[in-house]
Amino acid sequence: MPDIQPASPALTALRGGLIAALIALAAPAHAEEPATDARWVSDSLNTYVRSGPTDGHRIVGTLKSGQKVTLVTSQGNYSQVRGQSGDLVWILTSDLQAVPGQSERLPQLDAQVAELSGQLKTIDDSWKNRVQGMQETLDSRKALIDELETRNKALNEQLEQSQSSLRDTQARLGDENKQVMMRYMVYGGSIAGAGLLAGLILPALTRGRKRNDRWF
Repeated sequence: MPDIQPASPALTALRGGLIAALIALAAPAHAEEPATDARWVSDSLNTYVRSGPTDGHRIVGTLKSGQKVTLVTSQGNYSQVRGQSGDLVWILTSDLQAVPGQSERLPQLDAQVAELSGQLKTIDDSWKNRVQGMQETLDSRKALIDELETRNKALNEQLEQSQSSLRDTQARLGDENKQVMMRYMVYGGSIAGAGLLAGLILPALTRGRKRNDRWF
């Protein structure tokens, strides 16, 4: 029997779910409404921050990509944020995002990947066990079928031998019946011939005795 087996539908669905989850986690959810004032510097750059809400204000430092800040207020194209050191600075609003950066999402992503991989392995092992059980069942059935075919072949051979012996016995019985019939016919013919002969001889003997009696 072939050992090769098709992929489980549950396994295929889980793999699709794993890919979709990875894509969903990797993409920042810009459409999601922020629940707090927490913000993160965009993953795409290290950005300068200024002392005021316009390009004319002096640059007072930089914020690293993915760094967490707290939104204080917004004005025009700029937002005032509080860094981890407690300083208040202004940054372009377009350089902020409402979801954690990749550096923070990566551990979550790794944990979910590990969890999904564990589920995938569990399903793989379960499917392999089921396939192995099915294969063992098929092998045992095949062995039983082979045994029955062997027994059937032996019975057919015995039947042919019995039929051949029966034909031989019937042939011998026919020959013996013919011989018996021939014996009966010969015996009957002998009795009939003896009766006929006796029927011819006895009258002649009787007439001869009568003639001899007349001379006395």
